[in-house]
Amino acid sequence: MSAVALFGSTGLVGSNILSTLLAPNSSATVVQTISRRAPKSTGPKLQSVVEPETSKWATSLKAFAPPPATVISALGTTRAQAGGIANQRKIDHDLNIELARASKEMGVRTFVFISSAGTRGPGSSYMPYAQMKVGVEDSVRDFDFEHAIILRPGLIIGARENNFVSDLMNWGVAGVGRIFGQGAKDKMGQDAEVIARAAVHAARLADEGKAPSKYWVLEGADVVRLGRTEWKD
Repeated sequence: MSAVALFGSTGLVGSNILSTLLAPNSSATVVQTISRRAPKSTGPKLQSVVEPETSKWATSLKAFAPPPATVISALGTTRAQAGGIANQRKIDHDLNIELARASKEMGVRTFVFISSAGTRGPGSSYMPYAQMKVGVEDSVRDFDFEHAIILRPGLIIGARENNFVSDLMNWGVAGVGRIFGQGAKDKMGQDAEVIARAAVHAARLADEGKAPSKYWVLEGADVVRLGRTEWKD
């Protein structure tokens, strides 16, 4: 890969994507981020823009030099953090679509979006969160990138700051793994590091012309395969 732009670099999955891209053995030549606060990972390949106003992110993306060939969005928030469904939609749905549109306009070849499992399952049409993800998935598809990659992981396993509910769910999934094995755990959720590696691996395959399709959707089992089974450091 050449230049890669990443959104959501300070979140659980995004921070793992960033550290993966910045690793010495990564094929990314430049890693560009735009975020409200500085990411924790640093490195000589990193170009980081801190911009508290998300309305300026699309303009900042278009100003990057060199322009990215690949854009990865792990951007998302929760209803509680956003202060309600309407504000969450502005980030999870509206901002993601705005960034995908800007990416298409500037000639980005590959767009990768971290979505969620169950977005099109039974009852999903009544779930605001699922509809946000579906809206972004459909928009990314319709922008007609050379390659559009959608990851739909299950429960994202990993430590979040001051999040008791997340810690409880992590404990529960880990318990399932201890009792029923790794396969049972994988069906429920995936480690944030595995999801991150799957996103980078998929983007690299697209860059090498090895993606299986123009619009490529990775469900949980695909995430595990690319992010753990077939992952090479």
